[in-house]
Parts: sequence; structure tokens; C-alpha cells
Amino acid sequence: MKEFRSLCLQVCDVAREAGQFIREELPRLRASDVMSKGLHSYVTHVDTTAEKRIVKTLEQLLPEAGFIVEEESIEKEGREYRWVVDPLDGTTNFIHGLPCFSVSIALMYRHEVVLGVVYEINLDECFYAWKGGGAYLNDGPVRVSTAGSLKESLLATGFPYYDYSLLGKYMELFTWCLRNTHGVRRFGSAAVDLAYVACGRFEGFFEYGLNAWDVAAGSLIITEAGGRVSDFSEQNNFIFGKEILATNQKIYNELLSKVKQVFKQ
Repeated sequence: MKEFRSLCLQVCDVAREAGQFIREELPRLRASDVMSKGLHSYVTHVDTTAEKRIVKTLEQLLPEAGFIVEEESIEKEGREYRWVVDPLDGTTNFIHGLPCFSVSIALMYRHEVVLGVVYEINLDECFYAWKGGGAYLNDGPVRVSTAGSLKESLLATGFPYYDYSLLGKYMELFTWCLRNTHGVRRFGSAAVDLAYVACGRFEGFFEYGLNAWDVAAGSLIITEAGGRVSDFSEQNNFIFGKEILATNQKIYNELLSKVKQVFKQ
């Protein structure tokens, strides 16, 4: 556990340094700097440069590790350890100057996430956790909320932006949640949404169509903060399975029941 703690704190510094670069580049961004990767998916030189910087430092911290990275700046396989990196989660927010975007870095050992860092750049908030060590925001520990039911809960989600195959079911669940909770928020950075569940700002989060780099770090932070994470079938295939449900302990079964009713019927 001690080695993961030390490594995690070093990764926090890596995320903060990348975040500082991203923050400094925002005023210089021009429309011509934005490139399309696909339907509603964008990238800038800021994403790719930040990723290269992160990768270079992480290689020094753990040379034997491989990488799973969003912008594909490196091809390196690791047999046991793999870094999972999103250098700028919330690129669409970033290019529009909307202040909610983050750096997300996780470390997987075989099939398990053992370290996670989410740095929300605009508020200078660094959320982090290592396996068995608890969850933290900057210098203090965090826990999930104690809300006991959905009617007491504020939820977060992300709207589908390229895979609309389940849009009808998603809207059914979204509408039901609007009517049976304190509300639903869509901030545009899944990593931040998960971090906010971990610290009790949200009671729950659900989304489909996400990738490993969107959820790996945040999922560990939630579980170390006392919450629960699964896919829509109550299984553990949320890192690579493109669907995730994350909550505090108390509303998990209630929200899962509704998610199953809508998506698994």
C-alpha cells in the first residue's frame, strides 16, 4: 500500500502540471486549432501535447507499465501494469471556454484499478485514491453522501454524443430521474462527475458509451470513498463495457433497479 500511496501523490503532481499547461493554453486557442476525430468528437494540440507530457513522466515513474491513452500518442503494452490516461476530459467544454474539464490518470494492475487521479483544472481540485488507502480531495479525505433515497438525491449523467442506439431508453431513464430526484446535471466531464459522486456533491451517476480513460480513475476514487460502481447489469464490466452506474451505498439498489428495468428489458 505504501508504494501506491507514494506513486499516487507523484501522479497528482503530474496531473497538476498538465492542468497548468492546459489552463495557460485556453486563452490562446483558436477555432482553427480544433480538429474532428469523428461525430461530435474533437481534439486540439492541447490534448495531444498534454498527453505526451503526461506519458513521458509516467514512463519515468513506472518504466514497465503500458498505456491506454485517448489520443494514441504512444503504443506500449504492459503485461501487468497499464496507465489509463485522458489528458483532457471535457474537450468540448474546453474549446467553448466552459469551465468544467479535467485530467484523468489511472493505473491498472492486471484487471484492477489500483490508483486514480482526477484533477479538475478550473477549481484546482485534485481528487485521488489508491487501493486500500481511502479517497482524497487536495489535502483532506472525502466520503460519498449519506442520502438514503433517490428522492433525496442529485444525479449526474452524460448525454450520448455518437452512439444513439439506446437514446430512447436513455431518455426514458432521464425523464424518470427528473421526476423522482432533486434533479439531473450534465457537466460534460465524466471524470469530474465521478469525482463529485465520491465527495458527496452528487449521489449518483449513469452513462453509456464511455471509454476506459473516462471512468477508470473516478471509479476507484468512488469505491475508496465508500460508494459503489458497476455496469448496468450489476457486473464489474464498467471499465471496458461502455456503461457505468456509480452511487453512494444507499441509493445503489434503487437506481440499479430502475436502470435494469429500462436498459435490460
